[in-house]
Amino acid sequence: GKSTVPVGTAQALHEMIQRTSPDAGIELAWNPEFLREGFAVQDTLHPDRLVFGVTGPAAELTLRKVYARAFADETPVVTSDLPTAELVKVSANAFLATKISFINAMAEIAEVTGADVGTLADAIGHDERIGRRFLGAGIGFGGGCLPKDIRAFAARAEELGRGESVAFLREVDAINLRRRARAAELVVEAFGGAVHGKRIAVLGAAFKPHSDDIRDSPALDVAVQLKGLGAEVVVTDPAALHNARRAHPQLTYEDDRDTALSQADAVVLVTEWDEYRRELSPEHAAALTHGRIIVDGRNCLDAAAWKAAGWTYRGMGRS
Repeated sequence: GKSTVPVGTAQALHEMIQRTSPDAGIELAWNPEFLREGFAVQDTLHPDRLVFGVTGPAAELTLRKVYARAFADETPVVTSDLPTAELVKVSANAFLATKISFINAMAEIAEVTGADVGTLADAIGHDERIGRRFLGAGIGFGGGCLPKDIRAFAARAEELGRGESVAFLREVDAINLRRRARAAELVVEAFGGAVHGKRIAVLGAAFKPHSDDIRDSPALDVAVQLKGLGAEVVVTDPAALHNARRAHPQLTYEDDRDTALSQADAVVLVTEWDEYRRELSPEHAAALTHGRIIVDGRNCLDAAAWKAAGWTYRGMGRS
């Protein structure tokens, strides 16, 4: 096994094998993967840890042969029973989702107090017990793993009679969805309460950079919300437009970034591709757009530089 499954799946499979082929000497291994989309080859060749859930020594030996290269790199290995290996995978994803939603909850507080969530994240991230990774406030997580996994984990815990143990994951999910809505609200607020008829350039469609995956994409969720409010939404993305066009044909798409920016009344950055966060200057954008409103849904732009160029800048939990 490799991917996230409800805890108990591997044990049920093991018991099935024992019932149907008790004398075959079959051992089951559960080897969860921890690949990041866009870095699958790198993470396969150089994993940060290996987890072997096994039912016997032969299964473990086989896995050690498969990962001989990783052992040569002294990759840490954890050997466990089947349910522990399953829990490692889902609990890792649940923890990452929780960390993201925690900083986004702090962004909600920062917005009403005038604090800067980016500075807050830097400060607490210096604590080695916390760390800075995954403390980037914005419009939250998406994709085919984290949202699905935390919902499935909560449901499985209910089935096991321990729903209260992970009840917090429902709030993690709720915070995540609220931040998408908040990005759309920031655009509406910037226009004084209505976006009907406004041309809005949405920079990004994939749920994260270095991927063409649009599953549960926060970027497209924001675009669809703005479209529903009557805006003329133009979406651009360097990799994901072929998928986005099929999933959301009601939106307008432009392959070229500058064409998408042309005559826009506002710009919304929702996927932190380098083409937007590093290579797009506020002066260049201003030469193309009709208005100078930018909503930074990933808090990845230099707010001072955009303001100095005459833009009305709005971030997520930062002024």
